Amino acid sequence: MYINCKGRLIDLSVPKVMGILNITPDSFYDGGRRTSLEQHLAQAEKMISEGADFIDIGSYSSRPGAEDISEEEELQRILPAVEALVKKFPDVLISIDSFRSEVAKQSIEAGAAIINDISAGNLDDKMMDTAAQLQVPYIMMHMRGNPKNMKDLNQYEDLTQEVLTYFSEKIDRARALGINDLIIDPGFGFSKNIDQNFELLSRLDLFSNLNLPILSGLSRKSLIYKTFNTTPEEALNGTTVLNTVSLMKGAHILRVHDVKEAVECVKLMERLKN
Repeated sequence: MYINCKGRLIDLSVPKVMGILNITPDSFYDGGRRTSLEQHLAQAEKMISEGADFIDIGSYSSRPGAEDISEEEELQRILPAVEALVKKFPDVLISIDSFRSEVAKQSIEAGAAIINDISAGNLDDKMMDTAAQLQVPYIMMHMRGNPKNMKDLNQYEDLTQEVLTYFSEKIDRARALGINDLIIDPGFGFSKNIDQNFELLSRLDLFSNLNLPILSGLSRKSLIYKTFNTTPEEALNGTTVLNTVSLMKGAHILRVHDVKEAVECVKLMERLKN
């Protein structure tokens, strides 16, 4: 299984690690920790040195109840980071975490390689057309509503089946538009409660039937730290455990805050498999 990033074929038969770089003041785990461009570059350098295959940059917080920001503000935050990262690390493969087509378009033109859309086109009806025109890999996540109201939209009769149906419909639309490289993200923590997140993880292998790469984004999320009555800061060990489960269930990409530990997960699982 391959995706084409800026003319480079990325082989996903060995799982890859996507490091999270939040350019936001209010993300649930690391919002506001790094406020300058120099700090963002230093964090990116650290993740690259630890083995990150992709850097996922987001400047709009999608945590539950997050405040909305304008498209202009999102662009003002994200474009300098993309440009600086590409300048300092010309070979880096950047993913843009945005549901806005104009933010995705300008970021790709600035040197990014992948669009990571939490809404799979639901929050901007131009997004899939933009991904098709740009011919870049497109990550589609499952979510209901938007970051402000998603936590109240978690009523399902059959969660896994409904998420699979959602992706089947999205894949059909994306293929009709001519998007070649698709990646699916079940959306852990988005419009799902803790029990539903664990249910989805336990059945993650069923998503392999869609014949597309699977991204798992569990890093330091509430299903981990609320299970232990702790905080995101204390959720690294739990993250590593669930990342391992994700790999056993067929995940191709781990999206994480802690790259070194995720890379070690992949290496150990590959040794076990081989």
